[in-house]
Order: sequence, then C-alpha cells, then structure tokens
Amino acid sequence: MHKLIINFTPTGMVPSKAMTPLVPISADEIVEDVLDCAGLGVSIVHLHARDSQGLPTQDPEAYAEIIRGIRRERRDLILCVTTSGRTHPRLEDRAAVLGLEGECKPDMASLTLGSMNFARSASINSPETIQGLARRMLERGIRPELEVFEAGMINYGKYLMKKGLLEAPGYINLLLGNIATGQADEPTLDLMLGALPEGATWAGAGIGDCQAQVHRWAMARGGHVRVGLEDNIFFDEERTTLASNRMLVQRTVDLATEHGREIATPAQTRSLLGLEH
Repeated sequence: MHKLIINFTPTGMVPSKAMTPLVPISADEIVEDVLDCAGLGVSIVHLHARDSQGLPTQDPEAYAEIIRGIRRERRDLILCVTTSGRTHPRLEDRAAVLGLEGECKPDMASLTLGSMNFARSASINSPETIQGLARRMLERGIRPELEVFEAGMINYGKYLMKKGLLEAPGYINLLLGNIATGQADEPTLDLMLGALPEGATWAGAGIGDCQAQVHRWAMARGGHVRVGLEDNIFFDEERTTLASNRMLVQRTVDLATEHGREIATPAQTRSLLGLEH
C-alpha cells in the first residue's frame, strides 16, 4: 500500500468559538494549529479563512496571511484553499483566492462536484460554477481537491475529465456521514470506490462522530484520510469530550500504526500527486 496521506482540515466554515473554544479562527490560531499538527505527520492542509467577526470569508488577503504564516516555517506543506459555496455562491467571489501569486499561491483548491443539503444549510454548486472554477484552476496550475459527497458527483467528475477541465485520475475526498448525502457505512464507501476513475488517489472523511470509523475503513482499503475540526468537533462518539485538532490528528496517526500504514511526508505526498517540490 501507499504511505498514508493525512489531509488536515483545521477550521472549516461551521465551527465557532461558541461551539468549541478549541477551533482556530484567527490567522495566528490557524497557523499555530497547522504547524503543531504538521509535526505529527500532516502533509496537506485544507484552509478556510475567517474575517474579523469570525465569519467565513473568501477575501484573498485573509488566505494570504495564513499561507505566509505557514510557509515561513514549513514551505514543504501542501496548502489547499477552499472554493466552497455555502456562504459565497458567486463564481467570482469563490474564484478570487485562485488569483494569489508568488509565495501565497496555493498548491491545491477544493472543488465540490455537485449541490447538496446539509443539516441547516445548502451548498449550491451549479454546473456553470463548477466548470468555471475547474477552468480557473487548470489555467492557474492549481491542483483540484475534488470533494465528493455521493456517487453521482464522481460521475460528474469523470465527465469533466472527458471535457478536459479536470486532469485524470485526480485527488478525491470521499465525505461520508452528512445527513442528506452518502452515509457512513461500508456499502456506501465501496459503491463510491467502485465508481472512482482508475488510478485516482482518494481519502476517506467522516463528518461528525463517524470520523474515526471512516478512517479505519479507508486505511484498511489502501486509501488516505482527511481529519480535523472542520468535520468533527468531538473526540468521542457520545459527543461528551470536545476535541482539539492535535487530539484528532494524533488519533489518526495511532490508527495508522494499528493498520500498518506508514505516514507520508509532504515530499512523498508531492511525488505521489505529481506536485512540484
């Protein structure tokens, strides 16, 4: 099996200080958590920026501040910025961060391959928006981090590969456990795996209390993992203990040891994904 890639999601769009004081919100807090967890074996960092009120923002300068802070200490980490449409539906707003240059240019950017409902909100991703974002990433040389919540999104990704808007076979996150999309069970995961483009690099992600279980299934199948407070703020399935990012990443490292999976370094991850060193 390949060495295990740990994709770290420290903040997300939903967690707030009211929900958990352990979520990093400011640029300094995010940088601190990233550098701390990088020491545990993280190689990809999936970034969401917040504004001065703690709300999600697509302001490129907010991302630049975080990226500069990380790269001052760890230039080897693979930095991925979000283009999520949960709070910013306009294509131009979502694509703004893709225009960052020089030391602030991201290595990757998220691309959700369809629309869906969450428990309290919707993520609207029209074909025009998805294709527009994919085209910008292709033009800018930014690798898409394909976000898949159900099997139909995989088919749409393969359609975009045929159109030449995405490079095959792709890096794909399989996100399980959202109330309105693919559930966190092995038949659902195996169905999605059977639909992936041949040779795709994939990571399992569990939303909420299924995070650790999805990681076990992914590791056993030779996949990689996505972990962090974006997807799950509790350490236990009973939701009695708030987690820190370090606690979640350390548990993932421990699970990797149990499954005999060596952790990939950022350099090894770059080689596996065909990214520049």
